[in-house]
Amino acid sequence: MVCITLAACTAGDTTAPVTSGGGGTPAAPPASPPITAGAFPILFITQVPVSGDFTAITATFGNHIPSMQQAPRGGDLWIRYPDGTLKNLTKAAGFGMEGMQLDQAIAVRDPSVHWDGQKAICSMVIGAPTQQFQVKDFVWQLYEITGLGKNQTPVITKVPNQPPDYNNVSPLYGTDDRILFTSDRPRSGERHLHPQHDEYESTAVVSGLWSLNSSNGDLFLLNHAPSGNFTPIVDSFGRVVFTQWDHLKRDQQADADKYGSGTNGTFTWVSEAANAQKNATLIGSEVFPEPRVDQEVAGTNMNKHDFNQFFPWTILEDGTESETLNHLGRHELHSYLPSSLNDDQNVIEFFGQLTRFNQNAITNLFQIKEDPLKPGRYYGVDATEFGTRAAGQIVSLDSPPSQNADQIAVTYVTHRDTSGFNEDNQPPAPNHSGHYRDPLPLSDGTLIAAHTAETRAEGPTGNTNPSRYDFRLKTTKVLPNGFRGANQPLTAGLNKTISYWDPDKKLTYSGNLWELQPVEVKPRTRPAKLTIALPSPEQQVMQQLGIDLAALRAYLVQNDLALAVTRNVTTRDDFDKQQPFNLRVPGGVQHVGTNGKIYDVQHLQFFQADQVRGIGGINNPRPGRRVLARALHDNGALASNKPNPTGPAGSVKIAADGSAAAFVPARRARSWQLTDPQGTPVVRERYWVTFQPGEVRVCTSCHGINEKDQAGQTAPTNQPLALLELLQYWKAQNP
Repeated sequence: MVCITLAACTAGDTTAPVTSGGGGTPAAPPASPPITAGAFPILFITQVPVSGDFTAITATFGNHIPSMQQAPRGGDLWIRYPDGTLKNLTKAAGFGMEGMQLDQAIAVRDPSVHWDGQKAICSMVIGAPTQQFQVKDFVWQLYEITGLGKNQTPVITKVPNQPPDYNNVSPLYGTDDRILFTSDRPRSGERHLHPQHDEYESTAVVSGLWSLNSSNGDLFLLNHAPSGNFTPIVDSFGRVVFTQWDHLKRDQQADADKYGSGTNGTFTWVSEAANAQKNATLIGSEVFPEPRVDQEVAGTNMNKHDFNQFFPWTILEDGTESETLNHLGRHELHSYLPSSLNDDQNVIEFFGQLTRFNQNAITNLFQIKEDPLKPGRYYGVDATEFGTRAAGQIVSLDSPPSQNADQIAVTYVTHRDTSGFNEDNQPPAPNHSGHYRDPLPLSDGTLIAAHTAETRAEGPTGNTNPSRYDFRLKTTKVLPNGFRGANQPLTAGLNKTISYWDPDKKLTYSGNLWELQPVEVKPRTRPAKLTIALPSPEQQVMQQLGIDLAALRAYLVQNDLALAVTRNVTTRDDFDKQQPFNLRVPGGVQHVGTNGKIYDVQHLQFFQADQVRGIGGINNPRPGRRVLARALHDNGALASNKPNPTGPAGSVKIAADGSAAAFVPARRARSWQLTDPQGTPVVRERYWVTFQPGEVRVCTSCHGINEKDQAGQTAPTNQPLALLELLQYWKAQNP
C-alpha cells in the first residue's frame, strides 16, 4: 500500500495516524530476493518519496536544500550483503525515528566508501519540526560510519571541523584522506553572500567543490562553480571527476523585469560588500557574454546567446588543471550548436551536418561512476533538466587520460528512448523501459541502477500518492532490442509508515521508500596523487629570465593569484565553427582556416564572477546573490599585470606571436574574450574556470585543439612571447 494524506492539522498533534502499514511501526526488513548482485556488500540510501521535482533531493540542481518539502525525513543508510541480508545502519547506530518524525528524525544521502573498504562517509540531516507551523533551520552535515561488517555494530560520528552552518553534501575521500565535498558555503565565507543563486532560476545552489582536512580544519575551495558542482568521484587515475552545471549567460530574471511582465525585483549591488549600495537600473548592468533577448541583439551582428548543460569535468585534488573531461565539450557531445554571428557565412550552426567520431549525442551527464573492471570507462545518466528527478538513459564513455576527445564515443547502455518522457495523453516510445538513475558497475561485471518503470514525467498520481516514481535498486540485463534494461530488484521493498509536519500540514506516508545512490563496499587501490609539471616552452621562458618557478609560485600564493598563459589565441579546434576562426594579430601571426573575413584580435579581456545580482526588490531582497561577469578588477591582479592602456578594462595585450599572459585572482571563477583593437568582442569563452593560488595554467589555444586546428595544424609549441614580456615586467617590479 502506498498513500500520503493530510492528517488533521491540530497544533501540537504529534500522534502518528493508524494505517494499514502498522500504525507507524515498520516490520523487520524482508529478505532480499535470491539474486546475485556482486561479491561485495552494497551501501545505499532510502528516501521518503517527494511530491515535487524542483530542487528536491533527487533534482538535477538545488538538491542540497534540507527542508521537509525537499527532503522529507524517514529514510536511512542501508547495507546489503552478498547473501541478500539487509541491515539498517543508521537505525543500528541509534539514529532516526519511527512513526512521527520529530527532533531526532533523519534523512541520509551520498554514501562513499574509504579506500580500505572499512568505513564510509555520507551526508545526513537531523531534526524536523516538532509542532505545526514550526520553522527551523536544518543543515546537511558529514558523518563517518564504521563497523560495516555483517556481525559488527555500526558507529556513526560527525566529521569534525566541517563548515557547521552550511549544507555539506556529496563527500568522498581523497587519496591523502582529505574529504572532498560540495557545499553551499559562500566562496569567500561571507555569510551575507549565502546562498549563491544559480544563473538560470536564481535558486540556491552549492558554491562548488571543497577540500577539508578534518583533523585540523584546513579548508579550501577547489572549484568555484557559479551554478553548482555535483556528485564528485576520484577515479582510478587520481582525477576528481564531477558534473558541473555550465550556464554562463545573462540573467533571465532581469531580462523579464526589463522587457516583459517580470516582477522579480532584480537589481545590482555595486560590489560584493555587505554594505554595498544597490542600483535598480538594469539597462547596461551586464556586459558578458552576449545578450539573450531580441531587444538587445536587434541591429547587431550578434545572435542571442543561451547556454545550458551538465557536463563531466575534472580537476586535480589541489584544484588545479580544471578542464572538461578529456576536453570533451559541446562539439563532441551535443547534437546542435548555434552560431554566435549572423553576418559571416563561415560562422555556422551545427545540426549534425559535419562528420565527427561520436555518433551518439547526449544532452547532459549526471551521477558519474567509473567501471572497476575497465579504468577510464564512466557510466552516467543523460536526463532532462526537469521532470524526471535526474533519471533517464544510462550511457557510458571510455575516457582514460590518454584518450583524445576526437576519438571518444558515447555508448547508449539503455535505449535512447529512456532519455526522455511521454506526455500523459501519449503512449510511451516503443523502446522506453523506464527511467534510470545512480548507475553502478560492480566488480563482478554486474550493472545495477535505481529504476522506475514509469515513462512519463514525474507528477502525482492523485491525492493519495506524492510521486509516480517508485525507484528501486535493480540489476540490469540485455533486452531483445540489444540494450540493457531493468531486471531483478535487490530488495523485496523497504516499507515504512511515517508522519511529519511539512510544517503547515501533517503528512503521512506509508509504502516503499525510494532506494538510491548505491556504492560498493570493497577495498580499492589508492591512486597516486596527480601533479602536472609546467610544460617545456614555459619553463624555457623562465629559465631565460632567470626566474625560479618556486619563487614565482610563492608570490602567487602570497597574493592569492594564478598565472594564465595561452600560446596562440589565433588557433582554434577544427570542429569549432560557431565563432570566428580566421584570426589575426595586427602586425603579427594569423591563422586562416578558409576564405572569407579575417578578424583582428588585439586584447584578451578577463572577467571575474562577482556575486552582485540581487532579487526580490531593493527594499527587502531575498538572501544571497547571483554571479554576474565583471571586468577583471582584482587589485592584486591589476597591480601585477603589465598595463594595457589601449585595451578594454581588465585586459592584457596579445603579443605578436598570438600569445597572452596575465595574473588572475585565484579561487574565483573567471572567463574571458578576445577583442579587436577597439575593444569589440570577437570570440567569447563559454565556461567559467577556476584557478588555484600558485597555479601556472597553460593553454595552447583559444579553443583547445584536440587533434588539428582550423588550418590543419597541431597545437602550438612556441615559447609564449607574452609570458616573457609579462615576467620581465613582474621581475622589474619584484626584484
